[in-house]
Amino acid sequence: MPDGDATRPTADRVREAMFNSLYSLGAIEDASVIDVFAGSGALGIEALSRGAAHCVFVETDRRALDALRENLSTLGFEDRATVVVGDGPRALAARPGFDLVLLDPPYAFEGWADLLSTVEGSVDSEAVVVIESGRPVDLPAGWETHRERHYGSTVVALASAGSASRL
Repeated sequence: MPDGDATRPTADRVREAMFNSLYSLGAIEDASVIDVFAGSGALGIEALSRGAAHCVFVETDRRALDALRENLSTLGFEDRATVVVGDGPRALAARPGFDLVLLDPPYAFEGWADLLSTVEGSVDSEAVVVIESGRPVDLPAGWETHRERHYGSTVVALASAGSASRL
């Protein structure tokens, strides 16, 4: 993790519970993943360690990018990862077709409606979208929440932009 408070890590127990749920749904194995607000890459790296085929990590903070690249190198995931320096929602819109979308913006993030609209336009109804926030997030019409769990001040929802048969 980089020093400072620009990057908020997902607690280990939250990440483990999240990925256990995703794994039980068959949402990780051979998946194409995007970690939209990557930070140090913990969520995307967890997906890779559990069998995802490839992950695109999107981040703007230079210190977080340095930590992300070092983590990928240390763990040997560089060949299954693409690091994109830039705005997460724009990168998602420019690269449609992901099976698993990881959304973990800063808790003060207020752009959920626009972000979820971008996600909806970039994935099909079979894609699993992980939403991590400091409060429940209202999903647009047509979205389906499949699981929502509260871990102290963290809320994690597994959702899809329509009725996904795999969930």
